Amino acid sequence: MTPSQSPRTTQPTPLPQPSGNALLDALPADPRIVELGQPLFTGMPCSPNHPGFRMTLARRHGDMVRPDGGSASNEVIVTGGHVGTHIDALSHVSHNGKLHGGVDAAEAQTGGSFSQHGAEQTPAMVTRGVLLDVAAAHGVDTLPGGYGVTAADLERAAELGGAEPRQGDVAVVRTGWARNFDDPTAYLGKDSGVPGITEDAGAWLAARGVKAVGSDTTACEQIPAGAGHSVLPVHRLLLVEHGIYIMEHLVLEDLAATGQHAFLFVVAPLRIVGGTGSPIRPVAVVA
Repeated sequence: MTPSQSPRTTQPTPLPQPSGNALLDALPADPRIVELGQPLFTGMPCSPNHPGFRMTLARRHGDMVRPDGGSASNEVIVTGGHVGTHIDALSHVSHNGKLHGGVDAAEAQTGGSFSQHGAEQTPAMVTRGVLLDVAAAHGVDTLPGGYGVTAADLERAAELGGAEPRQGDVAVVRTGWARNFDDPTAYLGKDSGVPGITEDAGAWLAARGVKAVGSDTTACEQIPAGAGHSVLPVHRLLLVEHGIYIMEHLVLEDLAATGQHAFLFVVAPLRIVGGTGSPIRPVAVVA
């Protein structure tokens, strides 16, 4: 046998070596990541209570060309803190002049921002997430406009999904309403109302000690037809009374399609000093 005919020795593929960090070692080598946030684009649905999202190119390729032929482009973004998929800071809502923990709202909102409970104090979260698929519990793709999600609905969704929120979790409630996101009139529900959790359901979540609650709608809570955002008792209950963060405009269709109702939830708000909310890009890591 000539050297060129010698049998080739196949080296075994090295196995992953433990890092010595139990958290990292528990993660799969190629985790499946499910996006839970809406894309940001000019003209996207936005509550009339907030300035909308706008983006345009400030510089285009060719506006300035470097001696070596290189060029760069960049943009200007104008947006409210509660536009698109976002999280409410604890400074967002007061009741009888008080923020969470009895902080005086008037004293805290000085100099054009908040000195307490600002968005920069909203924590990043890497924790257990639980999907409460209320639409599936009702056997529908989308709950009717203006439907009020009750504690009994959440109990039923938790039972069907085999996962109930517990201390420190993030609970996300699927109504199916995100299916309307490409139709701003339908999505904002001016005539139909928007489904969402009621105060009864909010109390059920608070009793389980969740860290944050999110939904696939514009206000998280129930908006009856013709009511607008005149009264938001769930915001008061969660933000002011319990210090539980609220996320809105989530996308939960792909997560629901995985069939997994408990997952690793990851989100990092922008550290907007003194802000009342922040855009976010939440993700679910599923097996």
